[in-house]
Amino acid sequence: MAIRIDGKRLAEIVRKEVAQEVEALTARGIVPHLAVLLVGDDPASEVYVRQKAKAAQEVGIRSTVRHLPAEASEDEVLAEVAALADDEDVDGILVQLPLPRHISEARVLEAIPPEKDVDGFTPVNMGRMLTGVGEYFVPCTPQGVLRILRETGVPLRGKRAAVIGRSNIVGKPTALLLLAEDMTVTVLHSRSERPEEVTREADVLVVAVGRPHLVTRSYVKPGAVVVDVGINRLEDGRLVGDVHPEVEEIAGWITPVPGGVGPMTVAMLLANTHLAAVRRRA
Repeated sequence: MAIRIDGKRLAEIVRKEVAQEVEALTARGIVPHLAVLLVGDDPASEVYVRQKAKAAQEVGIRSTVRHLPAEASEDEVLAEVAALADDEDVDGILVQLPLPRHISEARVLEAIPPEKDVDGFTPVNMGRMLTGVGEYFVPCTPQGVLRILRETGVPLRGKRAAVIGRSNIVGKPTALLLLAEDMTVTVLHSRSERPEEVTREADVLVVAVGRPHLVTRSYVKPGAVVVDVGINRLEDGRLVGDVHPEVEEIAGWITPVPGGVGPMTVAMLLANTHLAAVRRRA
């Protein structure tokens, strides 16, 4: 049976590290400030925003939430982002996604200054991450995935990795991080033919597609590290990942859902916010 990687425990370690660093920064008169912009009344988004604000406060990061109605125009949202960008007291800006359909996520994200883009989603940060040139922020979930992999102690250099999912938020940046660890990386997606033939060769398998129990044991190399980024709510209310429970019988390490990658995403947001404050003001 696979060893379960406790994301909650690891996230708590990261939070304590951040809290100590924030305390040292605060002693110098610098209090990191995270501003979150929420547009609309999506219940899930409201829960996520509350969780992030609470987590920030617990480590000593100041957190403010700007809430615009769902009918707010794109220009109004851009004006709010511009105001936060100009506010020298704000270190990090997070725009909660998804936005209402009539608002361009691309335009809004492009309006966030790279030095305040603690989500790591802007084209400038993505480009710097791709090239490795200049300062940038690593997107929170991929950063959490890498921290989880390092926690296992499994050697990464020279090994094979497969990433199922090619989103700009998780799949692509995760692949870049694994490349930077000198892994041989293959990215698979909905158009990939015979994906199992590739994933069965992978020492590390990261799954981020949002399809309940997509990955079964036939996808997995015995002893592999399996990181399940997906989180899906079934009709009976249960939260499940993209990886079928039977994979635990063959994998060497696996992240549970919930309690795996999710807590690490929030923890890495806190780390990025502290880093933004250090770069801007320390």
